[in-house]
Amino acid sequence: MTTNVLQMKIKEKISIFWFRRDLRLEDNAGLYHALKSGYPVLPLFIFDTDILDRLEDKSDKRVDFIHQSLTNLHKSLVDFGSTLCIKHGRAAKVWLQLLTDFDIAEVYTNHDYEKSAINRDKEIGELLNTHAVPFYTYKDQTIFEKNEVLSGSGGPYTVFTPYSRKWKETLTDFSLKPYPTEKYFQNFVKTQAFELLTLEDIGFKKTDLIVPANELREDLIKKYDELRDIPSIKGTSRLSVHLRFGTVSIRKLARKALQLNEKWLNELIWRDFYMNILWHFPHVCDGKAFRLEYDKIVWRNNEEEFKRWCEGRTGYPIVDAGMRELNATGFMHNRVRMITSSFLIKHLLIDWRWGEAYFAQKLLDFDFSANNGGWQWAASSGCDAAPYFRIFNPTSQTQKFDPQLVYIKKWIPELSSFEYPKPIVEHTFARDRVLKAYKTALDKENRNG
Repeated sequence: MTTNVLQMKIKEKISIFWFRRDLRLEDNAGLYHALKSGYPVLPLFIFDTDILDRLEDKSDKRVDFIHQSLTNLHKSLVDFGSTLCIKHGRAAKVWLQLLTDFDIAEVYTNHDYEKSAINRDKEIGELLNTHAVPFYTYKDQTIFEKNEVLSGSGGPYTVFTPYSRKWKETLTDFSLKPYPTEKYFQNFVKTQAFELLTLEDIGFKKTDLIVPANELREDLIKKYDELRDIPSIKGTSRLSVHLRFGTVSIRKLARKALQLNEKWLNELIWRDFYMNILWHFPHVCDGKAFRLEYDKIVWRNNEEEFKRWCEGRTGYPIVDAGMRELNATGFMHNRVRMITSSFLIKHLLIDWRWGEAYFAQKLLDFDFSANNGGWQWAASSGCDAAPYFRIFNPTSQTQKFDPQLVYIKKWIPELSSFEYPKPIVEHTFARDRVLKAYKTALDKENRNG
């Protein structure tokens, strides 16, 4: 078993760059500023137990993805005569030890927008401040953040179309300019003092993960409008996991999108939009509906039906195929995500938070802002959400997006046999039931309001 023991002291004063959702050397905002700080830069990653301890599956593909990405980072750093310092533990405790081990002049990192991450960074910032160490953070995983895209009244947008319009009006060449970190790679700390932690060192196991290619297929993006809704083909970029963990630059992809396809650019803008919602409406991080009146809905929350949905045994083939793909691969096509989430909420009348949590557990590209935004869209409780009376019919969705059943048969080989279950609920009955539940809750809220 490898260890992460310091084998030799680094005696000089250093800066530390803390990798989180930005696992790349090129075009990295915080790393660029660290490398220009005037101090040798020690690259750091922390396997934070506050996060890892919440993962029940110790064969989690996302942890494997992170570990593979860190291995690649480490190899690149070795080429520059440096290395990656990887620690395992609670972030505050790790930083206390780092302050003991090194003469730290400054610390650099990039912004995160989730509530737990903001609280963590506040704690670390205060700790570093007590040791007179500045803590600098930068925008890197979005093009625009916080108050950079606001409405004419000075407030945040809660509807995507006007937000995207203002986003595009705000965009300049400078917004997408890459950070030339490669000019300063000689400024990494020169040391081979650290060894990589293995997955076993942090209590996890190797998985069967096949990392999606980190490359942009221009021919595919040019046809994105035509192909994006067909789950049986690879008609989307499959770069979402790379965006999630920052192994690709959002600026690089946005530049390409401007050249190739505005519809694909809009998908990148949705990322900014949902992160903007997190920043301005943090109550969504606390399990609350964006539109609070939707928390009055009385859910059925049938556990057996939820189990059948999770396992892909609802008797609705397009739903079951999507859930089986998710369980097997950690991926689900976006059109199918919409269908499966709508089915759980509006056919089974199960709380959207149950589905949100299941996707959070299974999705390789899980991102809280997009996952929460997508589930609240399906539940009609979110910003810019579908009206509550819009209910996907799985049969018509199949006829429209998988008419030859190519996608469905791939994931449900027993489709035509007696093994495949009968539908868990009849569509018209389910539709009437959920409409009544929503109307009752919202009418009551309106009367009380």
